[in-house]
Amino acid sequence: MSTPHGATPRRSPALRTHLGTLAGAVLLGILFWRLGTGPLLDGLRRIDVRTVPVALGIGAVTTVCSAWRWRLVAAGLGLRLPLGPAVADYYRALFLNAALPGGVLGDVHRAVRHGRGAGDVRRGVTAVVLERVAGQLALTVAGAVLLATLPSPVRAEVRAGAPPAGLAAVGVLAVVLAVRMNRPPARRAGALRRRLGEARQGLASRRGGPGVALSSAVVLAGHLALFVVAARVAGSAAPVAVLLPLAVLALLAMGLPLNVGGFGPREGVTAWAFGAAGLGADRGVAVAVVYGVLSLLASLPGAAVLLRRRGAAVRAGPTLRDGFPPAIPERRAARDTARRIPPDSPAVSCPCPPSPEKDGL
Repeated sequence: MSTPHGATPRRSPALRTHLGTLAGAVLLGILFWRLGTGPLLDGLRRIDVRTVPVALGIGAVTTVCSAWRWRLVAAGLGLRLPLGPAVADYYRALFLNAALPGGVLGDVHRAVRHGRGAGDVRRGVTAVVLERVAGQLALTVAGAVLLATLPSPVRAEVRAGAPPAGLAAVGVLAVVLAVRMNRPPARRAGALRRRLGEARQGLASRRGGPGVALSSAVVLAGHLALFVVAARVAGSAAPVAVLLPLAVLALLAMGLPLNVGGFGPREGVTAWAFGAAGLGADRGVAVAVVYGVLSLLASLPGAAVLLRRRGAAVRAGPTLRDGFPPAIPERRAARDTARRIPPDSPAVSCPCPPSPEKDGL
């Protein structure tokens, strides 16, 4: 079916999501074909009741700090976001990211929901994107420092793979820029200035910049700590200095939207990293599986938030849709009245009052 010029087919986002899920399923299939399902089952068997409070505690710290970072970024863009609702929305987004394919649908939901509530969907989406970018920047910087300073067996492999990965990233960036170049020059320059200004306001303002950096550091420390806990639960006795570079690689792989319920590239990269470090690829799969399960457990409060708000929306009926009030009654009444007036009505064709000069008054 053809679409208007410049329009995007409505099924393309769903198609990209299914392609990401399919890629994650293929990665898992290859991994289990090579190593078997033993590491997966072994990792699941090792999770006990004592680990659940640890995962919930670490998850609470990282979620609150992530919501605080989101609040600071939104404030830099001129959007109001109280900390309490931000924490609830972030918990729900984490649960949806872990439970749904692609790993980003929860973030999309909280971005659109906050944008609608604030009256500016574009800036709401920008705030979530910048908040996620802040986390990835912290991970990239910390990963580069850890891989450069700590004696890691995977350092040589990472250095060997860095040039191809860099070339691939440059190629993707070139394609994106080529697509963007189809815009008129004035429009391109204006869009670039606007986005750079928004990034500066959201991430590097004098008021919010230090808080964004601090919260990102705490969130990253929480993820690394959870990975170490997962390694201990999975039976790995490797020193923390050896595990941290491996954790960074696993976290970087988790940023790829190619997964099935959060599983996919993380397991493959962790298996390769543990194998390169001499710790056993099967042990790496077990650690990644335990980490995924602990992350899901840490996000379970988001399921409670989802059920509570869904129940409130059902009890409210048509007066509440996705947690937002309906349209303003005056505007809705005016819209309904305009629909009932025929197009050729004088009230439509000449809405202005008669001019005194024209009528001789």
